[in-house]
Amino acid sequence: MTATTDGSTGATIPPRAAAASDTDSTDPLAAGVPEAAERAAARAIEFLLARQDPEGWWKGDLETNVTMDAEDLLLRQFLGILDAATTRAAALFIRGEQREDGAWATFYGGPGDLSATVEAYVALRLAGDAPDAPHMARASAWVRERGGIASARVFTRIWLALFGWWKWEDLPELPPELIWFPTWLPLNIYDFGCWARQTIVPLTIVSAKRPVRPAPFPLDELHTDPATPNPPKPLAPLASWDGAFERLDRVVHRLRKAVPRRVRRAAMNAAARWIVERQENDGCWGGIQPPAVYSVIALHLMGYDLRHPVMRAGLESLDRFAVWREDGSRMIEACQSPVWDTCLAVIALADAGVPADHPRLLKAADWMLAEEIRRPGDWSVKRPELPPGGWAFEFHNDNYPDIDDTAEVALALRRVSHPQPDRVDGAIARAVRWNFGMQSKNGAWGAFDVDNTSPFPNRLPFCDFGEVIDPPSADVTAHVVEMMAAEGLAHDPRTRRGIAWLLAEQEADGSWFGRWGVNYVYGTGSVVPALTAAGLPASHPAIRRAVHWLQQAQNDDGGWGEDLRSYKYAREWSGRGASTASQTAWALMALLAAGERDSEAVERGVRWLADTQRSDGSWDEPYFTGTGFPWDFSINYHLYRQVFPLTALGRYLHGDPFDRAPLAARRGVRAPAGGS
Repeated sequence: MTATTDGSTGATIPPRAAAASDTDSTDPLAAGVPEAAERAAARAIEFLLARQDPEGWWKGDLETNVTMDAEDLLLRQFLGILDAATTRAAALFIRGEQREDGAWATFYGGPGDLSATVEAYVALRLAGDAPDAPHMARASAWVRERGGIASARVFTRIWLALFGWWKWEDLPELPPELIWFPTWLPLNIYDFGCWARQTIVPLTIVSAKRPVRPAPFPLDELHTDPATPNPPKPLAPLASWDGAFERLDRVVHRLRKAVPRRVRRAAMNAAARWIVERQENDGCWGGIQPPAVYSVIALHLMGYDLRHPVMRAGLESLDRFAVWREDGSRMIEACQSPVWDTCLAVIALADAGVPADHPRLLKAADWMLAEEIRRPGDWSVKRPELPPGGWAFEFHNDNYPDIDDTAEVALALRRVSHPQPDRVDGAIARAVRWNFGMQSKNGAWGAFDVDNTSPFPNRLPFCDFGEVIDPPSADVTAHVVEMMAAEGLAHDPRTRRGIAWLLAEQEADGSWFGRWGVNYVYGTGSVVPALTAAGLPASHPAIRRAVHWLQQAQNDDGGWGEDLRSYKYAREWSGRGASTASQTAWALMALLAAGERDSEAVERGVRWLADTQRSDGSWDEPYFTGTGFPWDFSINYHLYRQVFPLTALGRYLHGDPFDRAPLAARRGVRAPAGGS
């Protein structure tokens, strides 16, 4: 079969994927699939156990794109703390990510991205790269061909405005008075998803202050016409939402000077208090880099000097997002994922047969139990009477526990035979209560908030950087349903409402959209195990449609893969892409849950995992299979390539994790003991 070309993007759509390189030399076909799966699982167990932190957690690198690195340098330049060693290491990483055409992409193998390219170029200028150097000339030419800085996203132009490379008056207005909007008023800060809320509040201060630091060099080469850097653009039609909000922004611009100084100062002070109150114990904000960066800038503009405890802790927290590589380069993580990685690792190890009372699993369970959040956060604005209970994604993020992590941590804890079962039962009971309380009125669950579905935030001219609301999604809802089923609550009316929502959300082709993972393979791989755990038979029409879709999506090499372009071009890319370990595992988890263990599709998928495993027990996965914002912000979770294949192999060998004894006895398979 030959490859085709997507006319929308010009990218080649692979009909099927090639096997990974540097793989184990053992041929799984020679000894049979179950035996090969057992060997692969044993190696993967050893690899994963060896990477557990002594405190009990796991954390893989969280790779995004070079805007994190560029903005880190720009922040340090703005604050006057940019040092040569940091600059040199960041520039080494940024140069290494440049495409041959001069651009930078936002995911592996993806197309060049204008905003990422502008920011990377400016960062390299800060590092001393000359504009006429070949790699820089290619980049600037690429930018000009696509409209120059004027066509970049608003966030990119905000960074440039900080140094006078762009005019503040040519940016959308973001008044700090938003902090006072009541929750019933459209466009109040709680209409935004928590990640956007944490970013927008500090940016209201930056927008009001409009600071400009001396530019260390001009950027004329990034404009199509340096004499007219921001050529006028026609407004969208008045009858459209875009047109209405563009005109509203012009009105807000005109009102800027009409706001009394005393009122504006009070609004900025209120925003600053909101920021400080939400600083975590480790100095960060929400455990993610972008809000931390803008919060540091905003507070500095409000008079906090760099020695102030809030500022010092904030800057120290940003240093912890840096990953120093062996080649001397420095990559900035947008976030860190220890809770997520740890619960997934425990699930993988337990499902692969590591004993439930294994010391490593007990250590991980103790760490997860200590990470439980027992105080209200921003979610309580919408649910003031709901008692807290749950887990966040990061090391420190008590303000924003999330529903997805809470469900998966509960599922992980139930796989461990803890010496203090009452302690586990109490934590899970609180998690069940909290997750039920966070159910949206349509019966489904979002990631952080309840009914965060306002249509207005995404329409703002300011919000062109990705998803800014947190509506319910199939993957999160599926994980909650699976958790409730494990707790014996499959027939609870609230769980049944979630199941009904999932069934209604199934795509016509049998798949489910994946909000937090790429994409339809992730959604389907999440939903099918949840539905069968909740009691839907494998013969249910929805399950059969999903099985058919997965079988049709399987690559010729036996694996599954899906390119991030499926978020933008679903018809061409849904279920299509180079085979990856994590996506192959998601497909297998769905097929196994649907009773397809002895099918050809499962056998070929397991063979692919065994055949592409590296000799050290790991898998190679350069492709991004995680999602921050669909299409706009993509993630390569470096532990996904390990935990999900091991989970799939374990379920292939040992059956359903909560009902494995009958299957294990029937097959005569002995669970591996794992490492010590």
